[in-house]
Amino acid sequence: MTHPFHPLFGRCFELVDQRRTWGSERVYYYDEQEHLRSLPAAWTSVGPAEPYVVIGAGRSYFHIDDLVALGRELRGRRR
Repeated sequence: MTHPFHPLFGRCFELVDQRRTWGSERVYYYDEQEHLRSLPAAWTSVGPAEPYVVIGAGRSYFHIDDLVALGRELRGRRR
């Protein structure tokens, strides 16, 4: 897993299959419980890096939309 925001970042899994589904290229692997899972190929070393990761070059770990959503969530919990 190469996507820096994913909880499995840095983990390695054996590639079971790769195909175009859900409108994008996806990779399939078995998790620790032997369940078949899939991820966008761009989130792994199999696919090309996502543009915001390349452009950010490690300077930004969050999307602005994600930060705005987090701010809303935190404000909602204070009430």
